Amino acid sequence: QVQLVESGGGLVQAGDSLRLSCAASGRTFSRYVMGWFRQAPGKEREFVATISWSGGITYYADSVKGRFIISRDNAKNTVYLQMNSLKPEDTAVYYCAADGPYADPNRVVITSAPYDYWGQGTQVTVSS
Repeated sequence: QVQLVESGGGLVQAGDSLRLSCAASGRTFSRYVMGWFRQAPGKEREFVATISWSGGITYYADSVKGRFIISRDNAKNTVYLQMNSLKPEDTAVYYCAADGPYADPNRVVITSAPYDYWGQGTQVTVSS
């Protein structure tokens, strides 16, 4: 069982930065693929970024590529999403998710269905 708790959301202006954190419980966190997803009002949940458990492989949605950075600290059981140059269209509830455990240190998952565990979400609002 893995429990996930996101933090770091808030209200910012366009062009600002935010860093989201996702704290995970469970001894095998280091073997889980982690992902960030978001859901805007009236829209479906969409993929944002994913990171392999080794941290060596990352993948981003085109809409955030070059602006967002996903990282993880397995010693702290935490995954991060650094969000730079925020735009109003980034406004959404952001969720972290965990999938695994896996033996493959380079596996990443870009669709929501395989993820077994989800956090409660944190609101990010970007004003223009």
